[in-house]
Amino acid sequence: MVELIYGSARASNIEYAIRDVVVPAIELEKQGHEIIRLNIGDPLAFEGLKTPKNMVDAYTEALKMQRNGYGPSYGIPELRKTIAKSEKEKGWNCSEDDVYITHGVTEALQVIFAAFLEKGDKVLAPGPHYPPYLAYPQMFGASTIEYRLNSDEGWKIDINDIKSKMDEKVKLLVLINPNNPTGNVASEEQVSELIEIASNYPKCTIISDEIYDGLDFSDSFKSTASISPKSPVITLNGVSKVFFAPGWRIGYMAWHDPKNQLSHVRDGVERLLRSRLCASSPAQFGYLAGIQGSKESLKENYSRILRRLDYSMKRISDINGIECHRPGGAFYLFVKITNSIYSNDDKKFVLDLLHKKHVLVVHGSGFSPEFGKGHFRMVCLPSIEVLKEAFNRIDEFLNS
Repeated sequence: MVELIYGSARASNIEYAIRDVVVPAIELEKQGHEIIRLNIGDPLAFEGLKTPKNMVDAYTEALKMQRNGYGPSYGIPELRKTIAKSEKEKGWNCSEDDVYITHGVTEALQVIFAAFLEKGDKVLAPGPHYPPYLAYPQMFGASTIEYRLNSDEGWKIDINDIKSKMDEKVKLLVLINPNNPTGNVASEEQVSELIEIASNYPKCTIISDEIYDGLDFSDSFKSTASISPKSPVITLNGVSKVFFAPGWRIGYMAWHDPKNQLSHVRDGVERLLRSRLCASSPAQFGYLAGIQGSKESLKENYSRILRRLDYSMKRISDINGIECHRPGGAFYLFVKITNSIYSNDDKKFVLDLLHKKHVLVVHGSGFSPEFGKGHFRMVCLPSIEVLKEAFNRIDEFLNS
């Protein structure tokens, strides 16, 4: 008897390494094992890192006041206006009408890809990169081509590699700055060179994913839109990382279109946003309070992360079999596996570490089969006590 299989290949081809590795971890937990999870960038899963109280209060107050009905499709006006002001302060002329509120940056990407891409189009994205940049374009008949981040130079953008891969089919050129998963913060010079390349292709728009901009420990971050006089730039950001509220699922895209090149595709974006109704209304009021209110608790969170990053770098330097460039931003470590047994099979390293020592990290090839292989990504978010135990287990795994 022939088995009938229903469903779309579009969905079955999607991989999301960060959460895919959780599946075997859950099975071990069912058996009674306690797993140290270092796989996902959720700061609220770790001790001492909390969403600011004024944001939680504003969210709660919105619920109490019944401000939780359907909102405007593009976002509540107060939030759009406040975001536009904050983007202006980064150096470019952003208006309220340029800002669209979405269900996190992930939904923004889905909407952008749906509006921009057709069969045969290309997205040029950094390798390594956040998995949806590879997963989603293929749903629209497009493909993602990776440009190299040079691991030998602290994951610096390989400008020549971008030049060699650019052509008229590249509709979107992606910059993730600070980068997930490597933590590299691109210099203003590098960003300017990337913009210059894009300016030679009239149908190319830059996506600048700046979700970690407030976690720049290098003091070198510069908004892409602020230094792009000609090329259109769509800035992506949100509440998840910098404001420590990932489960709220509120992000935004801010459109910088100095030559008014994107009016047609922007109409498509607005149609898509209207068709999906709106983002969470009470969460938007919480985000608004975060932007407008005190940043003291955020500064405390940043200080904790920096201390934990310093500790992690010290431990990695003392363990034979791994090494790591110090990240300039975000809260990830993209660790190179120098151990000869695992250097060519990072997924085996991750699974063996999980099963033998119950520490969960993410294989680097899940962020780029070509440029991420031989690495693993971990977060430096846990308390130093938890990090100490995790690194002790990693050391025992590699050197016992």
